[in-house]
Amino acid sequence: MKKKYSACLIGTGRIGFTLGFDKKREQPASHTMACLNNPKIRITGGCDSNAEALAKWKKYVDRHISQITFSEDKKVKTFSEKQIDLMFASCNPDIVIIAVNEDSHLETALKVIEKKPRLVILEKPVALNLEEGKKIVKAAKKNKVPVLVNHERRFASDYAMAKEYITKIGDVQKINACLFSGMRLYDPKAEKNGGYSLLHDGTHLVDIVMYLLEALGDSELKKPVITGLFKDTKEKKVIRGFTANYSTKQVSDISILMSGRSRYFGFEVDVIGTEGKICIGNGHAEFFKRQESNLYTGFYSLKEDKTVKLSKKTGYFANMIQNGVDFLDGKAPLRSTLETGMNALKVLEDIKAKIK
Repeated sequence: MKKKYSACLIGTGRIGFTLGFDKKREQPASHTMACLNNPKIRITGGCDSNAEALAKWKKYVDRHISQITFSEDKKVKTFSEKQIDLMFASCNPDIVIIAVNEDSHLETALKVIEKKPRLVILEKPVALNLEEGKKIVKAAKKNKVPVLVNHERRFASDYAMAKEYITKIGDVQKINACLFSGMRLYDPKAEKNGGYSLLHDGTHLVDIVMYLLEALGDSELKKPVITGLFKDTKEKKVIRGFTANYSTKQVSDISILMSGRSRYFGFEVDVIGTEGKICIGNGHAEFFKRQESNLYTGFYSLKEDKTVKLSKKTGYFANMIQNGVDFLDGKAPLRSTLETGMNALKVLEDIKAKIK
């Protein structure tokens, strides 16, 4: 086997580590578990501001490594959030994963990029806002550091199938994309920490719409028309719901609906063509094609396409890490980049400007 790539993780919280223990999620569901499961990656260090969380992470990773080797020098090293320089000096990582909160993306990314690792994996969204995102882009270009942004659905096999299937449903007439949660969509008091759903969850919805539009060579969403704006009944500056409407050269009707007053979490996208339809979201993916109707003589109806075979697991996190490995091996380009991440952030900024 070829030499492994060394990786250091900055941020050992949910997406960095603990979601890997969620028995209901498709695993691996965290950066740590995905790296440990990849034979080409060796975790050498971790960094966090929470000493207790970092200690638990080290104990787990060391135990995993000990099952493979008895060498003491293979144990991971740990560092505080102020010891990124020391982490690089001690571990010299090929890959650095940034899994910190949104309000720490800029500072952390700039420190890491300056050290010029071979690849940075940056959690979504790119930054708190477009201005901070541009600083990260500038630093990455200056230091020639490639950045993979973890918009995880770009790596999921079901969404890849949906993107491929779009060419089979005729002309796309409409796209409906919906996000439902109980979290505030926008709260001006959360601007400094990113604790609102438009940024935290909406980045996934916007990005996956743009990803699917790539199949049509038409992924640019311009200024939105906002309808259905719903403000919190008690705090008038807090936004609980809206619909952003778009049209592109290929699709005349694109609707992105986000609700922050639902008592469940839902994420779904419908792509409706002249000869078929795609319905995809969390936990489901259905593909329909025009076929002779069983209901009406001389008519055609949409029926589920049974020829589409989906794997039981989407591989969304494992595929993301593997894409980073394939990129370093020179086998494949990055499938989620700073450019695509910034495109999504730009759309979110345009929406925010309209609903504020």
